Amino acid sequence: MPARPPRMSRRRLLQVTGGALVAASAGAGVWAWLSPDEPRHAGPAGARRSATAAADQVFLHVIAHPDDALFFMNPDLEQSIRSGARSVTVCLTGGESDGHNAGPGTPDPGRVPWDRAAFARARMNGMRAAHAVMATGDPDGPWDVAPLSLLPGFQVELQTLRAAPWHQLIFLELVEARTVEQPRATSLRGLWLGVADTLPTLRPTGTPVPRQYRYTRDQVTETLRAVLDRVRPTVVRTLDPNAVHSPKKPPHTPDPRLAGLRYYDHQDHTASAYFTQAALAGYWGRGRRRPAVVENYLGYENGALPNNLDIETARRKADLLSVYGWADHRRCGDPAGCGDRKVGGTSFAGRARNWTRSTRLRAPGSNGWLRPAPDGRLTAFAIRNGAAYSWTETEAAGVFGPPVPIGGELLQGQLHAVCHPDGFQLLASRTVLPGRDGAHRRELLSAMQSGTERDGVPAFERWESLGSPDPAPVRSLEIGFPAGVATTDGTAHVFVRTWDGGVACRSRPRGAQWSGWQRLEGPVSALHTSPQIIDGLDVCVDSDGLVHLVAPGAKSVQHWVSKEAGQIPRPAAATGLPEAAGPVSIVPMSDGAVRIAYRRPDTAQVLIAERQRLIGGWQVTAQCDPVGGYGRVAMAPVGLDDQMVIAARDDAGEVRVAMAEDEPEPWQRGRVPHSGAAGVAQDAAGRAVVVALGNDGKLYAARQTAAGLTEPFEGWRVQAGSLERTGGDGAV
Repeated sequence: MPARPPRMSRRRLLQVTGGALVAASAGAGVWAWLSPDEPRHAGPAGARRSATAAADQVFLHVIAHPDDALFFMNPDLEQSIRSGARSVTVCLTGGESDGHNAGPGTPDPGRVPWDRAAFARARMNGMRAAHAVMATGDPDGPWDVAPLSLLPGFQVELQTLRAAPWHQLIFLELVEARTVEQPRATSLRGLWLGVADTLPTLRPTGTPVPRQYRYTRDQVTETLRAVLDRVRPTVVRTLDPNAVHSPKKPPHTPDPRLAGLRYYDHQDHTASAYFTQAALAGYWGRGRRRPAVVENYLGYENGALPNNLDIETARRKADLLSVYGWADHRRCGDPAGCGDRKVGGTSFAGRARNWTRSTRLRAPGSNGWLRPAPDGRLTAFAIRNGAAYSWTETEAAGVFGPPVPIGGELLQGQLHAVCHPDGFQLLASRTVLPGRDGAHRRELLSAMQSGTERDGVPAFERWESLGSPDPAPVRSLEIGFPAGVATTDGTAHVFVRTWDGGVACRSRPRGAQWSGWQRLEGPVSALHTSPQIIDGLDVCVDSDGLVHLVAPGAKSVQHWVSKEAGQIPRPAAATGLPEAAGPVSIVPMSDGAVRIAYRRPDTAQVLIAERQRLIGGWQVTAQCDPVGGYGRVAMAPVGLDDQMVIAARDDAGEVRVAMAEDEPEPWQRGRVPHSGAAGVAQDAAGRAVVVALGNDGKLYAARQTAAGLTEPFEGWRVQAGSLERTGGDGAV
């Protein structure tokens, strides 16, 4: 492309002017499709070509109720199914509720029987109709149904879509809590807490499973572990293990073992995620496994947050939920019912509309997982199988070496790397399951670089616990994910969302010990109260050494800035910026300016805003062409002082990347279905580089052909295949 003529940037101008369905078959033959070594298929008709191969991706979804993945994991669920990759969904309970399959608009609901076994079957029928639509477009596609033994003495129901046998559903048929929040011993939560010794199953109408069973806590975990052993997933999707508490009065219970806070989410959702975490810990602990990433999805909490999907995506979610809800009154030939009339066709505009119009991961993603080393080579840091890994550029810039393990156990989300003059410091969050290591809790971790190998790969010290700003175990489960920065004097600051919706900081001057956790003051309008911060922080140091912290908050973006270079930031003036629909990313520019990028509610459109040091106020300076998607927007300065690179997930679950100065250049598409947020940085040659952790667990990268605002990006390439170099001590 021809070079642009020189021009004055908008920021320079502002500085100058001072100026914003059922067929039975044998179980063994059906289960064979779950073997990851079986010959692969071509995938569904119309599946688009991707840089990642469907044969290298395997998805496992673990949910509590038949509609959970449709409400909370779509559009990601449909994208993975339509990719042609193997997809298995495990539903722990029958979701039998009160057994009354009636909802708004049901004709003569008084004549609908109260039958829990039939209602459980109707919900299963609705679920598989919606899944058949996602896989083949036909809600009436037949399923092969059979009992399956995953654990000696127990059987579950296995369903395989005949027209797409790589797509399967497994039903354990456990009894559900039958209440969102009221404590009940006979529930997944009661079983997890040890209040109930066993949890019974409820056999849905027409199940091939011959009898009722009673599962212990360990048997539920072992069943999920058996699924993991057979499926060998590269992506594991669960519901939210870190539900946020509600300000409402805790529910009453005479049993102190069931006492606890009231949460926004359904108790079955949270407990199902706990059981999956326990199964993953055992699965990974049994030796070498194919690399897998874990994604945890928010549930009912979406109803209290801004809608973050574009309308077209939300309508597609609602259409699939209407299939599940039997809104089309189709005939499936099952007298138990063909769907869940409690949902019906109301998901887009009814009481559940905010669940339909949002999809969020509990981990907000990191804007700091691709960083330059002191020698200019880039290193990417990511979590696979609950442990940390690094990929470092070779001396011939343009290729990353094989993944090197850094250790860690049950790490969650994405890593945040802090750049010091002599190396990296990694920040992470991890879950500690109840047991010999103490109570069920979450904590933050730090690992300092201890040296550099001959090939430039960083070596790290043992992981060090930073604890939690909320030390009570039950409260620590709600803390956010860390963001950190190193100031010009070498002091490291770590920030995290607290249990009560504020922000806490812990600091370590160079060569000294960590300080204790301290709470940041709230916004200027209420200095002595905690702001209601939504997780998704980011932090940077500007060209004057001031620390800037940003976070999505109620109705606007919150901003803190230090008064003197290197100091802990204090509340700044209200930004006046539009509300954020997700995480906020920040980068320093020249002359003390900082820029942020985030998504707008209801459209998912990416906004770019800037704060000038001399002016002091924030202005939205640009907005990108809408491409859908959700989650964090990665950004980094590149080249001249007004230029940067941004990357975001689009409505196909793939990467979009663009260069930006005053106005962003057109998005360039990268067909890389991926986990978490993309990463961006500038390489030693001044070119923009974008990376993503693919759904096959491999690192993918693309970089500009040459430095410059209008230079195109090369094609995406997998980095070093699946090779893995040994390294790290694996200790926590």
